[in-house]
Amino acid sequence: MTMQGRIGRAGGSKIKRALGVQAALEWTFRVEQAQLELPPKDVTEEGFGFGLEYVLLQRAMLGCKVDGGQHKMGSYTHPDAEVIAATVAGMPDSLGGIRMAIQVAELARAGMTPDWMPGVVPRCVPTIVKQNQHGTHVGTVVVGTERIRTRGPTARGTWKTIDILACPVTWRPHPEQIASARRGYDDWWQALDWVRDGLIEGGMLREVEVTCAMPKVRPWASKLGQEILNC
Repeated sequence: MTMQGRIGRAGGSKIKRALGVQAALEWTFRVEQAQLELPPKDVTEEGFGFGLEYVLLQRAMLGCKVDGGQHKMGSYTHPDAEVIAATVAGMPDSLGGIRMAIQVAELARAGMTPDWMPGVVPRCVPTIVKQNQHGTHVGTVVVGTERIRTRGPTARGTWKTIDILACPVTWRPHPEQIASARRGYDDWWQALDWVRDGLIEGGMLREVEVTCAMPKVRPWASKLGQEILNC
């Protein structure tokens, strides 16, 4: 069975297809190729985005299916996919607004999750590396001078000024790069959590049931990295 939201029947009753929110998003944007209809710039985002609840409820009361699919050259887009896409488009500013909505949709379309740089450990490496006929070696810079007394023909010896050399180093990747990547993953996770809650509470899906399943939360902090059910 494909992810086209087919309905099974048992004793004449409809059985919804159960999907976690990430799988539902991938079905929406990757399989159904739903488009992200973004709100006008002059609309204030509150609660569920730009009045998404009101729009969906009005459509339900009128008995209208969710319109859409116009970007697919006349091909069919499942109504549930349109509802999910509309929910994503209503991402509130507190979770990143339109920018996050686009990121969620594009990652789902590509079947990817944000790169949180798994297994990456900062390493101390030299910033200057030189190569010659003898191989590769680190470079140095002069950081100061020092006067030293060397042995000489007299008992007092002689004084000489020498350069003090040091090898400059840096961290690669920088710890802040890793922290930034993981903040980005956490922001994406929070956005999916909001979408999941909105779809479950809205009850507007006809053939798809969004479950409590979520992607791994802070996978870098857990050796097991098990999925969390957080309803």
